[in-house]
Amino acid sequence: MRRILHLSDLHYGRADAGLEEPLLSTISDLKPDLVVISGDFTQRARRRQFEDAAAFVARIEAPVLSVPGNHDTPIDNLYRRFVTPFHRYKSYIDPELEPAVEDGEMSVIGVNTVNRFSWQRGRFSRRTVRRVCGAFEPQQGKLKVVVVHHPLEHGPTVEKRLMRGASAALTALSGCGADVVLSGHLHTASAAPFTAAPGLLFVQAGTGLSTRLRGETNNFNLLDIDGPRVSITTWAAEGHSFAPGESATYARGASGWERVAGEAEFTARPHLASG
Repeated sequence: MRRILHLSDLHYGRADAGLEEPLLSTISDLKPDLVVISGDFTQRARRRQFEDAAAFVARIEAPVLSVPGNHDTPIDNLYRRFVTPFHRYKSYIDPELEPAVEDGEMSVIGVNTVNRFSWQRGRFSRRTVRRVCGAFEPQQGKLKVVVVHHPLEHGPTVEKRLMRGASAALTALSGCGADVVLSGHLHTASAAPFTAAPGLLFVQAGTGLSTRLRGETNNFNLLDIDGPRVSITTWAAEGHSFAPGESATYARGASGWERVAGEAEFTARPHLASG
């Protein structure tokens, strides 16, 4: 059994300082095997913002896998944006833009979807698809997780443009054995199979600390992986603490991921007593 805590869009520079300690305390209590942060550590990629983000990450009491977001590249310095867009991210957060973690039960691969030539819209290249699928090929029997900042699918109410290459990447990942895609960017949380690829589970995190809320409170996702089942619980801010909220369990069926009625409460919450 494995536990992944999925956090996104911290946006230091526009972060709620009052939530930082409760978030770190909750992460510690939940004892995840891996913390995934799917981009946007900063608001404007400024040095002080990266310093604050790095200090936060250093206090997380678990291994961390992260990818950059579009806000982690300069917007107000075009030279830096086009020539050295990830210099500060690599200096403060992680020298690897596309890290990977694997053990006996899961394989997690980060993908940098930031497009330096487009501020909002990301990119998932064919070369990246080949790299990820090639890495997953020998990982038979493990849960295969892809981490991106930009989502591979948008709902009907999303006004932002879908990133370039998203549809092709979604088809390819579904065909090469990927199981779960973790993403951020939209500041809303959700979990369900992809509409266009029900064999892939789409897990979207909201914003962990940002004051730039879009209709819901600050939150993160907790994934409990038990063989062919994945339980996802969204933990949301309540005042200056975080508490478990909506929860669902999915299992692989003949046509892809299927929701298991009545299972999530019993799968996700026993860990709280031992935390």
